[in-house]
Amino acid sequence: MGGPFTTVSTWPRRLVARPWLLAFVPINAATAGFGVVLPLLILGPLHGSWADVALAALGFNIALIAASFVWGRLADRYRQRRVFLLLNYGGFAVLYLLLAHLPYLPLLITVYALIGLLAPAGTSASNLLILEKFSESERPRAYASFQEMSIVGSVLGLLLGYFWTLSSDTLLALLTVLAGLAALSAIAVGLLITEPQRRFTVLQVARHPESLLSRSRALIGFRVPVPFFPVRPRLGPRAIPRFFAWARREIRHELPLIFGAGFLFNFASNLFNISYTPYLYSIGLGSSSIFLVNVSNSLGQGAVFPASGRLSERMGPDRLVRRATYLRSLGYLAVGMLTLVAIISWEAVGINFLLFGILGVAVALYTTASSLILFRGVQGRSAGQLLGLNSALGGLAAVLGAVVAGTLSVWGSYRLVFLVATGMLLLSLPVWAAATAAFQKRRDDPNPPRPPVPTPPPEARGAAKIG
Repeated sequence: MGGPFTTVSTWPRRLVARPWLLAFVPINAATAGFGVVLPLLILGPLHGSWADVALAALGFNIALIAASFVWGRLADRYRQRRVFLLLNYGGFAVLYLLLAHLPYLPLLITVYALIGLLAPAGTSASNLLILEKFSESERPRAYASFQEMSIVGSVLGLLLGYFWTLSSDTLLALLTVLAGLAALSAIAVGLLITEPQRRFTVLQVARHPESLLSRSRALIGFRVPVPFFPVRPRLGPRAIPRFFAWARREIRHELPLIFGAGFLFNFASNLFNISYTPYLYSIGLGSSSIFLVNVSNSLGQGAVFPASGRLSERMGPDRLVRRATYLRSLGYLAVGMLTLVAIISWEAVGINFLLFGILGVAVALYTTASSLILFRGVQGRSAGQLLGLNSALGGLAAVLGAVVAGTLSVWGSYRLVFLVATGMLLLSLPVWAAATAAFQKRRDDPNPPRPPVPTPPPEARGAAKIG
């Protein structure tokens, strides 16, 4: 597809654009490792169940949704980026240590919700920090380098978990190590990062596709990419009727279809990812094997993400997003089919390593392509409010995914979960196709309808210009 908003830089000129970006490696290692340790703790030492894993995810997602909008407002009002990062990373270190010394299931679920409250502070601050410390020409490569630090950190954290549990099955001691990594990032932020001279708002991030992509790839918790963009949509008792009224007004625009397809994808991803580690545990895989399978997912993302921008430009984001969705649905279906056969442990590790790696490839391609499509769709409109609405829908999908996973843990089966997730992804394919058709029709229309001019939110008035 042509147009001015169909390219994004995902290949850094050099791996580390500035030395201070290395501060983000340890925290990504800590959060990636914790994303696997959490369900293993619930299922193993704490003697919990699949339903308890889903309950923990539900509390995390609810906290994350509420905190995303609050931290976005705070980031605009108090523009101390280092303070936000120190609070986020230092808070993670304290909470990980708390769990390491007080292993108790209700406490773990509560602490995980607190982690959800803290997580958006770092997401907002890190994105704004890059926007403010790099020039207009440097930002695409800087965001690409930032994403590489995220992927490298995730791989290192999961490899640490693999080798640790290979020689010792003490997950609580591993939590202490992960707390040390989070603290290391906090120290690096304090030593390496200075406050930027320029100041931008969260709303201005909406003008940069690389930043939108960075938010969409945030690897938090169970590493489910949900594009939380903390710009507050208009909430209240009439929020749902307003949404449908907006959708009817925008019937000739592709945005409602994009939001719908993204909702289905996020619902399916949360449903699958929340249930996948309990499934691996249920078929007899040990902690080290589960870590190894998760490494394949991060390796798949790391191998493909740098080339995803160029591939999206060559194929067109509309075609690529459908191919990636189809590939991911095939991966879900293959995992579902595994539940029908009896395989020995080492075969299960090998097959799941391959399948979860393919799912990592698919999500890297999907996230790049869908971010470009979303960025293209909000141009000339109230981008901040629309991205806030998209984030709210992503949050709703995450919550529903946790609820359905918890329900099916009692009344269903892993096979049913994976088949439902597959069906949701396949259902999103015609929605993506309809969105593409709507965009092409709008682009070719000689007299397109002019969108209503929105009133900018108070914090956006008088903001500094980009560039």
